Amino acid sequence: MLNFAEVFDKNEIIRAASDTGKELGLRIFIVGGYIRDLLLGKVKNEIDFLVLGDSLLFAKTFANRLGVENINIFKNFGTAHFSFQGIDLEFVGARKESYNRDSRKPIVEGGTFEDDIKRRDFTINTLAVSINSDNFGFFIDTFNGMEDLNARLIKTPLDPFITFDDDPLRIMRAYRFASVLNFKVADEVNIAASKQRERLRIVSQERITDEFLKIIASPQPSIGLKLLYNSGIMEIIFPEIAKLGGVEQRKEFHHKDVFLHTCMVVDNISRMTDNLWLRFAALVHDIAKPDTKKFYDGIGWTFHGHEDLGAKMMKMIFHRMRLPLHKLEYVSKLVKLHLRPIALASEEVTDSAIRRLIVLAGDDLHDLITLCRADITSKNMDKVTKYLENYERVMRRVLEVEEKDKLRAFQSPVTGDVIMQICNLKPSRKVGDIKAAIEEAILEGEIGNNYEEAYAYLLKIKDQYIS
Repeated sequence: MLNFAEVFDKNEIIRAASDTGKELGLRIFIVGGYIRDLLLGKVKNEIDFLVLGDSLLFAKTFANRLGVENINIFKNFGTAHFSFQGIDLEFVGARKESYNRDSRKPIVEGGTFEDDIKRRDFTINTLAVSINSDNFGFFIDTFNGMEDLNARLIKTPLDPFITFDDDPLRIMRAYRFASVLNFKVADEVNIAASKQRERLRIVSQERITDEFLKIIASPQPSIGLKLLYNSGIMEIIFPEIAKLGGVEQRKEFHHKDVFLHTCMVVDNISRMTDNLWLRFAALVHDIAKPDTKKFYDGIGWTFHGHEDLGAKMMKMIFHRMRLPLHKLEYVSKLVKLHLRPIALASEEVTDSAIRRLIVLAGDDLHDLITLCRADITSKNMDKVTKYLENYERVMRRVLEVEEKDKLRAFQSPVTGDVIMQICNLKPSRKVGDIKAAIEEAILEGEIGNNYEEAYAYLLKIKDQYIS
C-alpha cells in the first residue's frame, strides 16, 4: 500500500491545502481519480478536494494562498475550480443528491462525508485520503474500492440499477473506464446497464459523444466497443455500428462479422497512432456494408460501393452525434478512398493511376495508407505479409511519382483568370471545363505539371471549347 502521508508531505499543493483547512477549521479530503491513479502508478493532473463545510470559502482562501486570481465559482452546486502550475484543482462541499426521473441534473443539499462518498459512480472512485493535521495521509476505503482496484473491476458503490437510473451517463463512464484502464465490468453492472440503456435518451448528445470518443481514444478501444455492443447500448448511441454485427451464411458462402473486424481494425490503428479522427475513420470505414450487402450464386457475398455510401453517410452521422464539422471532410475522404491503394498494388499499375491517388488523398495520403494497413485482420500471416508488401510497393511508386511530378496540393498551373484572358471568356462553366481538361492531361502524363506545358496545352485545345 502506498504511504500517502509520505507522498503528500512532498507535494507543495497538498501541504498548502492542508494548512488552509487547518487555518479555517475545515475538514479536507482528497477523493476519487487522483487517489485511484496514484495507486495505479499513473500521473493525473487533476486533484479533487472534498470539503466538510464551506467549500467556496476554502477554495477562495486556498487560491489566495497560492497567489491565484482566476477562480471559477459555481454557487448553486457549492463547487469551485482553478488551475495552478498546470494542475486542475476541483473543490466540492460534502453533499447528498436526489434525482428527477426526467433529468440527470441532481437536486443537491448539504451532507456528510459518507453521503458524498456513496453518491459517487464507481467503487474505485470512492477512495479518499485525509489531509487534516490530526490524521494526515489516512486512507479511507468505505466501499472496498481497493479490492476492486486490485481485481481490475468496475463496480458501483450502491445498487447499479439505482446508480444508472439516477444518472444514466454513468453507463457510458463505466465502459469508458473499462476501456481506458483495461478493467472488467462486474456482471451486475453489465446487467443494469443493459436494462437501463433507454435512460440514456435523457442525456445530451454532447455528453454521450464525449464519453464515446474517450473510448475511441483509449489504448484498446475494442474493450469499450464490445461492452457497448453486447449490452445493446450501441443500438441507442450509434445504431450504424450496431448493425455491423452478425454473420449470414448461404450455401457454402459466409461473410466475416463486420463488427468484430472493425474492432480489430480500430485496435490495429490505435497501436499506430493517437490521431483520434484517424481512429474514428477506422471505426466507420465499413459502416455501409450492411446496406450494400448482396449475395450472388457462385460468387458469394459482395459489398459493392460501400466505400462511396459510407462516405456519404458521414454528414448525417457528424450532425447527429454533434461531432466537429471541420473533421467531416477528412473522415469522409478516408472512408471513400480506403479501397483505392490495394487496387494499385499490381506491378503493372500506371503512373496515371498513382497520380490520381496522390491528388485525391492530398495531404492525407499517409493517413490513408495507415488505415489500409490497419485493415489487414487476416489470421493467415502469409496473407498479412503479402498485403503489407503490396502497400509498401504502392508507397514506393507514390514517392517516385510524387518526386517526379510535384503533385501535392495539385491544381492546374494555369489559372481561371489566364484562361478567361486567352479565350476571351467571362466566368462560366466553360472556363472550368478547360481547366479540368488541362488537369486531366497532367494526370494522364500527356504534359508535365508546370506552367509552360500547361499554357501550351491551353493554346492547343482552346478553339474546340470556344467554338
